[in-house]
Amino acid sequence: MLRIAVVGSGPSGCYTAQGLVQQHPGALVDVLDRLPCPYGLVRYGVAPDHEKIKSLQNTLRTVLEHERVRFLGGVPVGPDGVPAGRLRELYHAVVYCVGAAGDRRLGIPGEDLPGSWSATEFVSWYSAHPDAAADGFLTGVRSAVVIGVGNVAVDVTRMLARGVAELSPTDIPHAALTALAASRVSEISMVGRRGPSQARFTTKELRELGALPDTEVVVDGRELAMDPACAEPAALPAPQRRNVEVLRAWAEAPARAARHRIRLRFFLRPVELLPTDGRVGAVRFERTAPDGRGGVTGTGRFEDVEAQLVLRSVGYRGVPLEGLPFDPATGTVPHRDGRVLRDGAVAPGEYVAGWIKRGPTGVIGTNRPCAKETVASLLADASALEGKSVPEEPVTALRAAGIDPVRWEGWCAIEQAEAELGASLGRGTVKLPDWQSLMRAAQGGGS
Repeated sequence: MLRIAVVGSGPSGCYTAQGLVQQHPGALVDVLDRLPCPYGLVRYGVAPDHEKIKSLQNTLRTVLEHERVRFLGGVPVGPDGVPAGRLRELYHAVVYCVGAAGDRRLGIPGEDLPGSWSATEFVSWYSAHPDAAADGFLTGVRSAVVIGVGNVAVDVTRMLARGVAELSPTDIPHAALTALAASRVSEISMVGRRGPSQARFTTKELRELGALPDTEVVVDGRELAMDPACAEPAALPAPQRRNVEVLRAWAEAPARAARHRIRLRFFLRPVELLPTDGRVGAVRFERTAPDGRGGVTGTGRFEDVEAQLVLRSVGYRGVPLEGLPFDPATGTVPHRDGRVLRDGAVAPGEYVAGWIKRGPTGVIGTNRPCAKETVASLLADASALEGKSVPEEPVTALRAAGIDPVRWEGWCAIEQAEAELGASLGRGTVKLPDWQSLMRAAQGGGS
């Protein structure tokens, strides 16, 4: 018997658990999560209107329902829960799949003005994360600026322009649906500091902006012309070439009347958020230009863009987990093939997978080979790990420490409560948005 704890129930955690039970007939895996709900960013990061991607939950579900896998929700690891050292005593091995919970900052004046949020905070709100900030993102907002040109930036831009008819069939929490339905946002600028050929969004996501009802997408042809690669897009790799082709078509399209206007801007670097009546009122950008080395340089010319809402989408960053080593330069845990390194030496029985291992890169599917490498390392160590004595039932020790995990039955009760909430609102499944309602539902289903 090889008893393993996987900390984190998102894709990297589930793929790790899957690999372990498939390749080791004696592996017993407990998948721990701080939240009472599984699936990580698939539940709390994928936009509600991306139902095909969200259906990945069905694949992850089969992992968590495996006879040798247990889901234990509501189990924080660290100073407010189970210390990493104690967890190490309860299992032969621990695999940390805790993602990258922090946000990169712009580091400019005015960044903390009311009305300035990280895109992650906005995503958490419309995804019903129980730690999400209170409603109020859209109050008094007519113009919004999204800083960044990756897929998360496209997601939040699209959600700002979505109508109630498109969002009502999704699982978006009712308060967020109501706020978006009442929104007066008409102008949304998505802004990147480099050129269109260097944008990080995928063409599929980009094209979705052009398919939004009653929405005009505007691209300035002069900004496209500043990017040397746009003059000869055939020489670009296929993903970037397709992006440029879509942007060029929008730049050439005639103007039309629409309820929402999305402006895609390039070669603008934010230098300051400007206040109006004590909250953000505009973003000051410096015009940049290609430096000939793949980067950009400032030109000393500035432009102010009105915005009562600023969403900063400039990347995630790993945060330290007490009891584990951490490299602040990379935002990751030092490792060798997934084995945690302490002072350069392998720490027996401690492993990492996912973003905390490699940084916030790749797509959901990238977690598969990442988990595969870690699983191979752990199973190569299995004979040595199994020699350690561990408790027969870790949950007993957790309960003795005052932590009563939410078991799979509790999660199923949450799902049932969300289905009933949706039915009462004349909708499909609607997410429960706060800790109190989630835990009340979970306890009704047993734990």
